[in-house]
Amino acid sequence: MTTRKPVFLVIGAGAGIGGHTAARFAAGGYHAVLARRSDEAGLAQLVEQIEEAGGTASGTLLDATEDGSIEELVERVEKDIGPIDTALYNLGAQIGNRKLQDTPHRAFELGWRLGTYGLFRLAHAIFPTMAERGKGNLLVTSATAAVRGNTGQHSHAAAMGGRRMLCQTLNAEFGPQGIHVAHIVVDGSVDAPDTLGKLLGEKFEAYKAAKGEDGVIDPGAIAETYWHLAQQPRNCWTHEIDIRPWTDVAWWNDNPIAAINSTASRPGFAGPKE
Repeated sequence: MTTRKPVFLVIGAGAGIGGHTAARFAAGGYHAVLARRSDEAGLAQLVEQIEEAGGTASGTLLDATEDGSIEELVERVEKDIGPIDTALYNLGAQIGNRKLQDTPHRAFELGWRLGTYGLFRLAHAIFPTMAERGKGNLLVTSATAAVRGNTGQHSHAAAMGGRRMLCQTLNAEFGPQGIHVAHIVVDGSVDAPDTLGKLLGEKFEAYKAAKGEDGVIDPGAIAETYWHLAQQPRNCWTHEIDIRPWTDVAWWNDNPIAAINSTASRPGFAGPKE
């Protein structure tokens, strides 16, 4: 299948940020290519929803930890579908909260492969052709761990911190060649059934209720932010942005006293319970 539309490629196309952003770009005239590791039925459903809304999309299963998988996908999309105008690297790298001695070497390495190495491989595969065309966007979903390390987050913080620095080096080299690299720090919980939903299970809805109205980030709203980033003129590029619910304290002010004060200022807060 070939298309004259620009292509939006998302690696990490779950039902949260990845799927919503693919739908937003498809609504904006792009052909969306969705890649995810598993759940072929869920992937087909996302593609079907985009097509029912009037867009065009295709999906593929992809294990991004396998050497050559990302590279083969990029080559196939460029050859068989069309030029990749915007790519979203949306893979998480969270292996769970683990003490140092409970973090096996292979688990730490997995965080690096998902968090940093996969992004490097994607940029290595798409940037030469984007540079030839003199334009392109690479959007990178990131996390609070990219800017702050916490107990038990050895693998995740190292991986996401590396992700952030890699975005900076890529921007330094390829920004002058017309490629826009944007690093997005998602500093809060996202209403995503494939990630937070699976983590919390049956407690998911109770968690959202406890966070209060608009206390969990809407992935559709994140998709609008990503769309805006990709449409920015090159005289007004954003290279890093942070996103959180209005009820959350920013990562740089996140401490127990600040969190209590922030919550106490929220309408309807009844104070701490004994």
